[in-house]
Amino acid sequence: MSPSEFSLIIEKIRPFTDYIYLHVLGEPLLHPQLNEILTISETAGLKINMTTNGGLLEQKKEILIEHPLRQINISLHDAEENIVSEKWEDYLNSVFDFALISAANTYLCLRLWNISNESSNKFNSFCLKKISEKFNLSEDAFVEKTKGNGLKLAEHIFLQQAPRFEWPDNKIKGTQTQKNCYALRDHIAILSDGQVIPCCLDADATMKLGSIFTQELSDILETKRAKDIKKGFEQRKIVEPFCATCGFIIPT
Repeated sequence: MSPSEFSLIIEKIRPFTDYIYLHVLGEPLLHPQLNEILTISETAGLKINMTTNGGLLEQKKEILIEHPLRQINISLHDAEENIVSEKWEDYLNSVFDFALISAANTYLCLRLWNISNESSNKFNSFCLKKISEKFNLSEDAFVEKTKGNGLKLAEHIFLQQAPRFEWPDNKIKGTQTQKNCYALRDHIAILSDGQVIPCCLDADATMKLGSIFTQELSDILETKRAKDIKKGFEQRKIVEPFCATCGFIIPT
């Protein structure tokens, strides 16, 4: 998405929100014009949030310090599949260093969203050991049941542990019929081509509602499909087959 396209989107969504989240399956730190994207968001007075795998934090550190975000979620679990085990410690150290530098102005949430996977036990144990050493915590602290932001490691730095959920898949037939969801209740997602979708898990626009480049957001939210999806979730009913394949569950 170009900065000019991004500016148009910001103009159209600004009456609806004070927050923007830079993710939807892609890696935001790969954007070649990240500095401009953040400047546009700041100028609009938006509180900026980002989800990243953390692999480029060292390279993009100066930009992120120049434009302090409200919150950065770092998906530590991504490293298990994409970084060789010999490099895990280097990766974690770069994440810790960035978190400690940024915490004065930004909330940092370190995510381990794979605790239900037995195959991830080695990686998770390694992460928790290094976290306990870095933040002077007993490893017993990690067994506490925490909600919301998770376990506080330091001022503005948190660890969030959760089971891995199954991403929705339009190639299979789902079995769920009831679900509560954040989609269209308090967020939507907009893809790089301008397609508006109900939630951040529909990266292929299976449930596309309209195009932000050619339509007003108010009109898109009033389409029959959008209203049916929202009303369905208000009644804990799934109206889209795609949603019946999704493993995400709102924590209670």
